[in-house]
Amino acid sequence: MRGMTTRALFSAACIGLALAGAGAARAESGGFFKNLFGGGSGEGSGGGGSLMAPKAFDPNDVYCPAVFVPDGGAAIQAFAGAAGDNTRLRHQIVVSRLSRECQARGDGSVSVRVGVEVRAMLGPAGASGRFDAPVTVSIKYNEQPVMSRTHRVAIPIPAGTAQGEASVIENDLIVPADKAWGYDIEVTLAGQKAKPVARRRKPAPEAANAAQSEAPVAGQ
Repeated sequence: MRGMTTRALFSAACIGLALAGAGAARAESGGFFKNLFGGGSGEGSGGGGSLMAPKAFDPNDVYCPAVFVPDGGAAIQAFAGAAGDNTRLRHQIVVSRLSRECQARGDGSVSVRVGVEVRAMLGPAGASGRFDAPVTVSIKYNEQPVMSRTHRVAIPIPAGTAQGEASVIENDLIVPADKAWGYDIEVTLAGQKAKPVARRRKPAPEAANAAQSEAPVAGQ
């Protein structure tokens, strides 16, 4: 009974996090930046700051906007059946923390480094395992992509626990000199739906033989 109560409470928290996913993803932490990058926070004294307000880094006066997560890009959910029934939620993966650092280059361009922490949480219908999701980090200018990189991140949830975390560090996203002021940094969970990481199985002998017999013969 106690285990069921704990899972129910955690599931309620998961659902609440999904509804507020974008807000959670927008929180930036100087401490997180320092731990993830192994250096200074790059956020200046005080750490936090407004999400959308650009920061200037002395002495180069580098434009470095806070990381933006678009609507619908902060969480991925998987259900045991039709989507939307929270009692059948298997798991969800959310962007939990973000940080960035910008450095001016000699040619006027800017090198951007972004840290992303993602969290996987089990729902009422979920089970422990390893889950993966695509994390895309993009530089945009006037809403047009300048460069973009996508990583598939695996997040383990060990047996006996209900959540797990993983992080991504994207280095050397280069903003050209003519776009060094006014660009945007965007992070999103995009692409295929989050799913358990499955082992690749060998085809059955009958299937393999059938595939060979249907393969075209070279030269015909």
